[in-house]
Order: sequence, then C-alpha cells, then structure tokens
Amino acid sequence: MKKCVIERDIPEAGKMTDDEAAAAAQNSNAALAQLAPAVRWQQSHVAGDKIFCVYLADGEEAIRKHSEISGIPITAIYPVDRVMDPSSAQS
Repeated sequence: MKKCVIERDIPEAGKMTDDEAAAAAQNSNAALAQLAPAVRWQQSHVAGDKIFCVYLADGEEAIRKHSEISGIPITAIYPVDRVMDPSSAQS
C-alpha cells in the first residue's frame, strides 16, 4: 500500500462542530468498510477551508472510489515519497 495525502477544499471546514466532524468521520468509515482492504484512513488535519487526509491505499483509484461513495470531494492526491519528523535529523 502507498501512503498518500489527500487535499480537500471544504468551505469553513475549520468551523465544523464536534457533531459535524463525527458525522463526516462516520460517513467516511462507512465508505471505507465497503472498500476494505484497498484503502485505509490514518488521520486528517483540518485547517481553515481545507482538510488534509493521510490514507494508505492500493492506488489513487481506491481513494477516488472512496470520495465517490462518501461524497467527500478531492482537490488533489499527493503520493508520499518520504515521511520526516524530528528524528530525521539523525542519520
């Protein structure tokens, strides 16, 4: 499976209530259940009018199918080449 970052333009995503966020996650999980094991959601970061999601997937087609089933739009898909964190400073 390949790790990807999915960019989603969702107006006022950062203003979602806890209940709205829970409903969106439930909707996403229902779509993921239909597509398992081809795609897995690791986490999402909400920032202003965008949501950046980290997925593991067999390919972009599985991610696009998730979008179609869930109704959650995709702006762009970025395959991850490398993961870095503070420990990356050590060779």
